[in-house]
Amino acid sequence: MLQKINPTRTESWKKLTEHFKVMEKVHMKDLFQNDPARFDRLSFRLGDILVDCSKNRISEETLSLLISLAEEVRLSDAVEQMFEGMAINETEGRAVLHTALRNRKGTPVYVNGRDVMPEVFSILARMRDFSKSISAGSWLGFSGRKITDIVNIGIGGSDLGPFMVTQCLRPYWLEGISAHFVSNVDGTHLTETLKGLSPETTLFMIASKTFTTQETMTNAFSAREWFLSKGASPSDVPRHFVAISTNEKKVREFGISPENMFVFRDWVGGRYSLWSAIGLSIACTIGFENFEELLAGAFEMDEHFRYSPFRRNIPVILAC
Repeated sequence: MLQKINPTRTESWKKLTEHFKVMEKVHMKDLFQNDPARFDRLSFRLGDILVDCSKNRISEETLSLLISLAEEVRLSDAVEQMFEGMAINETEGRAVLHTALRNRKGTPVYVNGRDVMPEVFSILARMRDFSKSISAGSWLGFSGRKITDIVNIGIGGSDLGPFMVTQCLRPYWLEGISAHFVSNVDGTHLTETLKGLSPETTLFMIASKTFTTQETMTNAFSAREWFLSKGASPSDVPRHFVAISTNEKKVREFGISPENMFVFRDWVGGRYSLWSAIGLSIACTIGFENFEELLAGAFEMDEHFRYSPFRRNIPVILAC
């Protein structure tokens, strides 16, 4: 259990309050004039990532006081409990384990006494096989043509993360593959997305854990209606629709084969779900090898966050 320590009651908070009264009168230009080495002391690197804190109205004393606050509230204990699969999401009584999804070492991670890593790697293997069938052109549409367009239908974390990453990594898109994202229940969003797409070469990914999310399923049914209205038959649906869900019954009812259903667990928070099967659209768009590189980069930052001293710990410093 996480200790309940009110940060505003700590000695570090009192010192920070007094320190603020001093710093609020300081001008940024004076900070640089008085300390030519300010950038070197207040910037941090990890691989190709540079975090420059020198342009903030802080000093080394500010940073020291903030680190003291983090230590006083036992942040290191909370970090370790997260990585170990403790139920630190106390509102829902769940673990917070997006880190397990990018655990490249494969060291065991337990949730309620069960190691989740075998399942993590099993799902990744299925994502690898599926995405490679798309990139290799062996997954064919109902008319025998290769898939050229992927339409991800979801909301919140089932849309924002994959959309952001695919846009950021556009230079890595596989030749002949384009990604599209539909989240707005307003029919215009889907209609405009489908303009110019061919049902023969379009693959829809329906991302909903329960497969009952109103906005997502409204768009999913509209997409299926469009697909069938263009000459496809209900038996063609399994070649053009896959599900990212845990509700096999609803997935079957929609017309998707359970073989094309990719699961993700409730210990993955929505904002972090791109690292899970929700990232299937990413893997299919940039290629699975590049998706693995993405996981590896996240794992490197996880290791840095877990083991680096707070004074050089980029996530901790940014959080402060």
